[in-house]
Order: sequence, then structure tokens, then C-alpha cells
Amino acid sequence: SPAVPAGSGGASPARSALAPAARRKGKARRGRGKARNEGLLSKQKRSRRMKANDRERNRMHHLNSALDALRSVLPTFPDDAKLTKIETLRFAHNYIWA
Repeated sequence: SPAVPAGSGGASPARSALAPAARRKGKARRGRGKARNEGLLSKQKRSRRMKANDRERNRMHHLNSALDALRSVLPTFPDDAKLTKIETLRFAHNYIWA
């Protein structure tokens, strides 16, 4: 019996010469396949959405806090009138340039 080279596993020469992707031609997988069930996927999506919502809520909280701090140092004529976000930014821009 002829010696079989180590690591070939006894495969025919024609088959072992094919690239790994060519051998799996009929077994194309999309994404992760059926590795996870629908319940786990929907739970992960919900968790990701909740985390994204928390990040956005924190981002807006910090932005509003920064705008409040900016409003407190800008000289406004009627002290009780609260400037909108865009008014605050425009006023600060004009105040700096003046």
C-alpha cells in the first residue's frame, strides 16, 4: 500500500487540491446560520435597543446641561425668558464675535 502523506486524511488527490470554499459550495451559510433561536435574537435586539436608548438619553441630558450652563453666562435682557437651544447657540456665537 502506498504511503499516505501526513495531514491528508486519505482524501483523493483531486478533492484535496480544491480550496476549502469550493468544497463547501453546496453548503453556503448566511450570517450565523441557525446557531441562535428566534427568542434569543429578539431578546438581544431588545437589550441592544434599550442600551442605545439609554446612551441617547444620557447624550441629550449632557447636551441640555451644557446649554443650561451656557445660558447662565450669557447676558440676556429679560432674565425670566429662557432661550431655545438654537437661540442660545446663535446668541453665544454673536456674543463671542462682538
